Amino acid sequence: MCFDAEVTLKGRVLIIEDEKSLALACRSILEEHGHHVQHCLKGREGLSLLQQDDFDVLLLDLRLGDMDGMQILEEAGRMNHSAYIIIMTAYSTVPNALEAMKLGAFDYLTKPFTDDQLILCVRRAVEKKRLVQENARLKRELVDRYAFSNIVGENPKILEVFQHIQRVAPTDCTVLICGEHGTGKELVARAIHAHSRRASEKFIAIDCSTLSPSLLESELFGHVKGAFTGATQDKAGIFQIAGNGTLFLDDIANLSLEIQGKLLRVLEAKEYKPVGASEFRTTEAGVISATNKDLRSLAAQGAFREDLLYRLDVFTIFLPPLRERKDDIPRLAYHFLQLFCRKMSKHIEGFTEDALEAMVNHPWPGNVRQLKNVVERIVIMIDQALVDLSTLMDHLETRRRWSYARIPRTLSELKSFKKVVLREHYDGVEKLFLLQALREHGGNISKAAQAVGMQRSNFSALMKRHHIPTSFKRSSSV
Repeated sequence: MCFDAEVTLKGRVLIIEDEKSLALACRSILEEHGHHVQHCLKGREGLSLLQQDDFDVLLLDLRLGDMDGMQILEEAGRMNHSAYIIIMTAYSTVPNALEAMKLGAFDYLTKPFTDDQLILCVRRAVEKKRLVQENARLKRELVDRYAFSNIVGENPKILEVFQHIQRVAPTDCTVLICGEHGTGKELVARAIHAHSRRASEKFIAIDCSTLSPSLLESELFGHVKGAFTGATQDKAGIFQIAGNGTLFLDDIANLSLEIQGKLLRVLEAKEYKPVGASEFRTTEAGVISATNKDLRSLAAQGAFREDLLYRLDVFTIFLPPLRERKDDIPRLAYHFLQLFCRKMSKHIEGFTEDALEAMVNHPWPGNVRQLKNVVERIVIMIDQALVDLSTLMDHLETRRRWSYARIPRTLSELKSFKKVVLREHYDGVEKLFLLQALREHGGNISKAAQAVGMQRSNFSALMKRHHIPTSFKRSSSV
């Protein structure tokens, strides 16, 4: 990688050289090329400067009057500094220079050296440091982007997921992520990658349910020219493109048995064969897979290879559905509200109490993804300060127009369909009806029942059915 000259020629250089004329000559040459240079004639003084300031490059003579250059190199190695060290040595001590490089020196210059040799060597060191700094910056950005703070939640089940990510990320273990659609499987996979030793490498996600088996095989393993009609040239597969990075295979249950066998070989032997190729190729890519199905049941039915299941199921992370961590719904709702308000430059203060209550009690079949989409639609559509219950219910699709894939054909099917509709829609509204009445009357059950025209016993029975505590917002005896 080559940097802009304006960047590469502005390094901070420290010269430790007891021959004053050489030290001044090196300083003059480097300053002419834009570097900021300091020099000293004593080793102890140089170590002190190295500790006090942030230098990009240290030019170090191996033979100094007050101490040996190798000793300085060793002491510098114990310091918390980031300078790249270039050894200056005579022909007779080249073996010492090579030994110095084993101790961490970046390069060496053999005296006498030319101006060009000095400039090129320092330039390489500065460019190397800039490259390392840039990679470190990108890695920090990646970690920040997929930090645990982006996986919102404090429910014990989600905290357990955080612990699993922390434990497995530093390892090279194959990971299987299980959870319903919309629970955040790819987000967890990216978090594992971002906290792993592969973080600076590629992360490639592929949905195994979107391609036919023949296309998926070519996508994963690549193909050679002439492998099939239309294969006019060699094509690299995802395993080759991923290099030393991470490959995330989502919906892995949808792989055909043939591709499952080929994936098993990749996981066991780190090798694969492109479509139409005669030789195997190797890969060092890490593999994280995900599924929303029970792979053990599929294996028992013969739809998923048992040996592949055991190879994938080394370390499994289970993501809970949103309905099992309802206490996280308000946190998630406000997280997404703030996120989309920033993106769209809008100001929405939050949700009314009854709207938030409705969100907590909604079943969320699409899990976190559905909640995120609902909040995004709301931010797009409204201009009011608060999201009220009426607005929320519109976007929860409670009042949606029905379209049926199949009309019930028997009375039994019709009754089953009616139960589903009641459970998904009427039950939610009924609970909101109770909560609203209780809230308007300070939690007093008798007054709430009377206001809505119900017997207290019937009102209480409905509260029990919907798991509403009798102490709900109680402000007076009942």
